[in-house]
Formats: sequence, C-alpha cells, structure tokens
Amino acid sequence: MPIERETILHVARLARLDLRDDEVERLTHELGAILEAVGKVAELDLAGVPPTTHPLDVVNVWAEDEPVPPLTTEEAFANAASIEDGLFRVPPTS
Repeated sequence: MPIERETILHVARLARLDLRDDEVERLTHELGAILEAVGKVAELDLAGVPPTTHPLDVVNVWAEDEPVPPLTTEEAFANAASIEDGLFRVPPTS
C-alpha cells in the first residue's frame, strides 16, 4: 500500500518534525514497505485464531510487593542537591 508524500509531510507537521527532502523520500519508501507488510497480514484467514496480546507467555519478574518501613527524612534527602525549608529545591522550569 503506497503512502503519499503529502501524508508524510502532514504527519511530520503534526509531530512538529522538520524533515529534509531526503528524509521525506526515505520515510515515504520505508513506511510504504511497512504498510505493504501489514496489508499482507490482513489478507490471511484468521477466523479460527484466538486473539493474543503477546506471542510468548509473560511472567511477572518483579519481587512480591511487601510493605517495608518508609525512608526517614534524612535518608530521603541524603543525595539531594539542594534542600530548602524541609523540601527538595529544584531549578525553576520555563
């Protein structure tokens, strides 16, 4: 399924990307190839195939969520760059 140059430019504008002409050309070909591959999957008869969220069994690798005592104020501030009035002091954002 071909994708048009105008579509690439439209999406780039929405994403606030400033693409050079060579990048637009490359993305047009690459995204066209991706859409073609997805189109081939759409042609398959998948009526008897159950939907899956992951091709492999996923096992939770995190440790059990056990309650632990909270950090003390001194522990929490141990690596703070700056503290003011018992709070983390951070630079202002613009």
